[in-house]
Amino acid sequence: MKILIADDDTQILRALRVTLSARGYEVITAANGAEAINAAIKHHPDIFMLDLGMPELDGIDVIQGLRGWTQAPILVVSGRTGAADKVEALDAGADDYVTKPFSIDELLARIRALTRRVPSAEAPPVTRIGDLTIDLAARSITRTTQGNTERVRLTPTEWEVLDVLVRNAGKLVTRQSLLSDIWGSAHITDTGYLRLYIAQLRKKLEPDPSHPRYILTESGMGYRFELETDEAKTSPQAVPNQAETEPESA
Repeated sequence: MKILIADDDTQILRALRVTLSARGYEVITAANGAEAINAAIKHHPDIFMLDLGMPELDGIDVIQGLRGWTQAPILVVSGRTGAADKVEALDAGADDYVTKPFSIDELLARIRALTRRVPSAEAPPVTRIGDLTIDLAARSITRTTQGNTERVRLTPTEWEVLDVLVRNAGKLVTRQSLLSDIWGSAHITDTGYLRLYIAQLRKKLEPDPSHPRYILTESGMGYRFELETDEAKTSPQAVPNQAETEPESA
């Protein structure tokens, strides 16, 4: 997996090159916006990590230039903390935004989330459960009822949670694993935050959110995405009352 890091701070470039290389990423660096564009054309990175305040070409200009020919994920890492700067970067085509100073754990979690958006040689299969069709590659969910098809819209974070669950269909995914993968290891105790997103997903995907069929709770441990079979649809044991009732300390 190739990551292009563009930043005019040589210490940050050096630290990120060492950190990401140690985790198996192929790192390409650029010290300004013009170098970033040239390196992108030459190396075709899978992910871009860009500062906004770079010489020669501003980060916004780089994002706009990249979006003219590539849809690879772009993570902005910038000292600009204003809401207007974040909105401008996201509107220009960035996929995520992290402010400096940042924790390495958070940055790695953001990169892992973006990595799941990079098309692979073998695209994840389309999953069909009940009246839902879930296409992870296209980030699309549709619901077909009585011949009518409607789009189910998820927030970016809801997508990240569902992506992990669907890719591990039939397996237990622990709360700690979900929290670490999506928000970073500093948030592995924020179980209430995760329950909120699970509840939102159930509300959007389940026929009866209070009696979920697909996103099941493994009490005290985590969650499991259940692929419904024809037999399961007629078996009362396959539709347990799995409502989210765990105490806040779970």
